[in-house]
Formats: sequence, C-alpha cells, structure tokens
Amino acid sequence: MSQNSTRWWLLRHAPVPCPHGRITGRLDVACDTSEEEVFLALARILPVNPVLVESGLIRCRQTAGALEAAGLLLPPPMVEPDLAEQDFGRWQGRSWMDLEAAKDPDLAAFWADPAASTPPGGESFAAMVERVRAALEQITAAQAGRDILAVVHAGTVRAALAVALGLTPEQALRFAVKPLSLTRLDSTGSGWRVETVNAQPYA
Repeated sequence: MSQNSTRWWLLRHAPVPCPHGRITGRLDVACDTSEEEVFLALARILPVNPVLVESGLIRCRQTAGALEAAGLLLPPPMVEPDLAEQDFGRWQGRSWMDLEAAKDPDLAAFWADPAASTPPGGESFAAMVERVRAALEQITAAQAGRDILAVVHAGTVRAALAVALGLTPEQALRFAVKPLSLTRLDSTGSGWRVETVNAQPYA
C-alpha cells in the first residue's frame, strides 16, 4: 500500500430499531448500540486516532460514541452533511407497505427507476451520488495520506462505491450494506482501490 494513499473506513451506523420497516432517510432517529462485543471487535481493527467524519445525524454520533466506549481513540468529529443519507422527503417516517396500501401516486414512477426518480420533496439517489462524490473529493484532498473513519449510512456507502468503481447509480443500489458493516476504499492519487465491501469482521 502506498504511503500516499488516503484510506477511507466507511462504517454504517448501528441498527435503528424499527419493527414496521419505516423509511428513515434524513430523520434524526436513535440507533441501538447495545451489542458491546461488536464494538469491541471493531475497535480492535479500526485505525487509532483517524480523521473522524460523521453525517451530523444522531445515529452516527451514537455509533462513534460506542466505539470510543469500546476503547477506540477518536478525535472530535468533522460533521459533513453531504455524507448524510438520501432524503426521501414526505415518505420519511412511513413504510413502503403503507405507501403501497395508500396507493401513493408517486410510488409507481419511483419503482420504475429508483436511482433517478426523486421522492416527493426529497432527492434522487443519483443526486446523492454527486453530493457524496464532492464530499469525498474535498475531504480526501484536505486529509491526504490519512486514515478517515466515516460513520455514515447505507446510501452513503453505496454512493461512495459508485464513485470508486465508476458505477451507474442503478448498479450501486445493488450493494448490500448491513448495519455496522465496514467498507474500505483507498484513494491512491491515480484512482480508487476497493479493499472490502460490507465486511462484518466480528461475525
């Protein structure tokens, strides 16, 4: 590995308890950080004192706090709203099942092209990819050669993979990104290298 590489450790936040499967998006909801063994395992493999980046939503702050409680040395976070989850507009807080039952008039168009379609009052995943691209480029330039731990969201990780692999938004949506899974992307100066995707080293 080149010493000039900037190493992104993308960690999806801890799970959000939601028995009804509601669409979380930009809602500022708490997560469940009770799996202490998982955080201990992550603290053993994540870099010490990295650049810490969060989206600004409480579930990311709680996840970082649980890593600190597990013994990982972390600095104060850099908050980057452009790494937040996709904005699902007025669908946030509702479930897909509810929207189907209510015969939401925008739902059929969304499912016809979920990457390019914009939820009412929200943003498309394609638009999210572009804002994540800009954030990755700006932070990589400012923190060149560092380890960057980004505690973020499933959509953020998929968008970052679209950037790193040159994928279309449609292709990037195919990635599974589980809670507390780790994705490693290295910016080498001449492109991106993908080290791991959706890894659960504690499983």
